[in-house]
Amino acid sequence: MAVDHVPLALPPVGDLGPSSRPALAAADVVARLTAAAAVLAHLISTRAAEPCTLDSRARALYRDALAGADVATVGMAGEAAPVPVDRHGSVVVTLVAVDEPANLAINAAVGTIFSVLPVTDVIGGGLLQAGRRQLAAGIIVFGPATVLALTVGEGTDLYALGPDGFTCLRRRVEVPPESGEYAVNAANARQWHRGIRSYVADLVSGSSGPRRRDFSMRWLGSLAAEAYGVLSRGGIYLCPAETGPGHGRGRMRLVYEANPVAWLCEQAGGAATDGRTPTLDLVPAALHQRTPLVFGSRNKVDRVRRYLSDPPARHEESPLFAHRGLFRS
Repeated sequence: MAVDHVPLALPPVGDLGPSSRPALAAADVVARLTAAAAVLAHLISTRAAEPCTLDSRARALYRDALAGADVATVGMAGEAAPVPVDRHGSVVVTLVAVDEPANLAINAAVGTIFSVLPVTDVIGGGLLQAGRRQLAAGIIVFGPATVLALTVGEGTDLYALGPDGFTCLRRRVEVPPESGEYAVNAANARQWHRGIRSYVADLVSGSSGPRRRDFSMRWLGSLAAEAYGVLSRGGIYLCPAETGPGHGRGRMRLVYEANPVAWLCEQAGGAATDGRTPTLDLVPAALHQRTPLVFGSRNKVDRVRRYLSDPPARHEESPLFAHRGLFRS
């Protein structure tokens, strides 16, 4: 399907000013990607692509949309190396075309995650920069409605896709500081470090525990969908480092998953860390580098940092997460 470039009204990009070449390139990239996302939304809603092929079709769709843009390279999930576009381009793009495509098999939400950074002379041409250098970042969630969360460094705005393209729903959203929701994959609890086990155990204990209130857990699988939930309703998302093989450095990809989401969250008044260090201060060494990711309401993220620095000893042998389970003798 052809991609029509639907204009998307954007505020100026960061401190560069609206007329600088990278700023203009970033605005153009956002317009191209959101136009392609409208086509992808149609493919998803009409089941015109099977879940097993959707990721490759989406990557091709986004690549075609960026053809002719002022983009040097694209660092993309599913591609071993950066995809060249124009060696004279002024920006680089990071992209997850379809986040958690397996969700489509159960009619659950999937998403796209993207960011734009200026070209530099560092290794990778700009892909391996700290997240604070981003010019634009966004998530697109394909669910009952197709929605977009976008930042260009002047707050985080929410959009919805309609017949005339994406229209703004809310400007400069703020992550609610208090929420009784948290998102974590409890199936990995046996591999969490002690501080995370203690933190989640306190949430699970609810009003009878030290937090003196009840909490609700969710896990959608899609990082984009979870991030949109945090931006809309607050709470906290945890994908921590684990003790099992292969995930000691976390599960999320720093460049094209953690950094865009972290910037969206910070621009909405929240916080994002690897458990201790702000995500946007981490300097990637490789395109597919993994990292732990904790983001959400600032006070909740700070609480997790304190648990990891000095976990409460009383939960070291919590029956919920100890090696001896609740139903073992």
